[in-house]
Amino acid sequence: MISFLLNNQTIQTSAPTGMALLDFIRKDRQLKGSKLVCKEGECGACSVLIGEQKAEGIFYQTMTSCITPLVNVQGKHVVTIEGLNMEKLTPVQQAMVDGYGTQCGFCTPGFVVSLTGYLLSTATVSMEGIIGAIDGNICRCTGYKGIERAAEFIRTQVTNDLPQLTVSNLISKKYIPDYFKEIPNRLAAIPTVQKEQKGTTKLGGGTDLYVQRPWTMYETEALPVYDRPAMKQIESKEGHCIFGASLTMGDLYRSELFKKVLPNSEYIFKLLSSTQIRNMATIGGNLVNASPIGDFTILLLALDSKIIIEKEGNRRTLALNNFYKGYKQIDLKEGEILEKIQFKIPSAATHFHFEKVSQRKYFDIASVNFASSFNLKNDLIQEAHLAVGGVGPIPTYLHRTGDFLKGKLIHEDTIRAAIDILNVEIFPISDARGSADYKRLLARQLFVAQFMANQEKELELEKIID
Repeated sequence: MISFLLNNQTIQTSAPTGMALLDFIRKDRQLKGSKLVCKEGECGACSVLIGEQKAEGIFYQTMTSCITPLVNVQGKHVVTIEGLNMEKLTPVQQAMVDGYGTQCGFCTPGFVVSLTGYLLSTATVSMEGIIGAIDGNICRCTGYKGIERAAEFIRTQVTNDLPQLTVSNLISKKYIPDYFKEIPNRLAAIPTVQKEQKGTTKLGGGTDLYVQRPWTMYETEALPVYDRPAMKQIESKEGHCIFGASLTMGDLYRSELFKKVLPNSEYIFKLLSSTQIRNMATIGGNLVNASPIGDFTILLLALDSKIIIEKEGNRRTLALNNFYKGYKQIDLKEGEILEKIQFKIPSAATHFHFEKVSQRKYFDIASVNFASSFNLKNDLIQEAHLAVGGVGPIPTYLHRTGDFLKGKLIHEDTIRAAIDILNVEIFPISDARGSADYKRLLARQLFVAQFMANQEKELELEKIID
């Protein structure tokens, strides 16, 4: 039995735990405002808010319901467009009208949900923030200018209306309905799951499983790991960053600790996915998925990360670069769960960089991605960790190239010699994202870009990639 709040209604359902939330909303509850379009989490037309009890109150996040497992909303508050509607249009809805932010209207509910979710999850409103909140919502009619105008109207009105963004203030100004004030008490009354959960398919955020094999997942009794408290922590301990595998990209994106560990991580996260997918996709799921072009996998490989694998209280530690054995083959035995990830916190002498090339700059699968961390002293490379995706059957940690660079002075000749080794270490194939030759070119260019990002010798290095 799954129990949660859907808008202003308490739900208890014996629907399959693997059912997609959108199907439950539309078919079981006949709430048709959340639209079924891509079924892959890409367009945002099915966006909902999912609120979860935190120490500081209910924290709302925008997610795409078409690939959200029903079991993952246990004990939470799900808000569809119907749950935001009142007798009159809300200021967010009115802004979409006044800014001519809608034409066919199919995508409009998702935009309204995402924009309202932004107001529920931020302390201050900015144009950068409000536009970022709808980065996972696609519109094929308006050209987005009307939606941008609506966003500006919202920013101006919120600035004038609300000195402080709180649930009570949003209710008083009719941005959200009155019933929101009762949600904390109603969520507290929902019993926690008592029965031990079992299943053979380990389920995190579901952002890949529900794209690759949705109907199989609907019929699967999955073992959910999405909300395990022990796997949702992050800490700094003895010079290492250690975090649970059930943390999402959104959790790390908002983590003040992670921002200190990787100061440029905000830019990196925006390259990885949309707001909705960041709020859903777990780091452990990204690693276990074993995609040869998994962005976060490449990032963690370049940080020389280790993973902690657990089974019935027993744990073993494994270097992430030894986790991948072949295409979609990993060193995870029956009954084991990837529990935690850890890496040594980069020092002031460490230069970390991540790059990817894709058809779209944001929210797209990489043709090739590359990450590196170098420990430097007087331009001399003390230690080098390099990882590249899209050029082999597994996420590729460049052992030989990194070993060659150790002890070398950063110089054009060193980089040229390293490229020769890199070319031997990678095995790209031609596919929908580019030819093998094109991927070799990208790998070489991104390798050089790792140095250009941290050096004052751009003119010299640019000769290498001409």
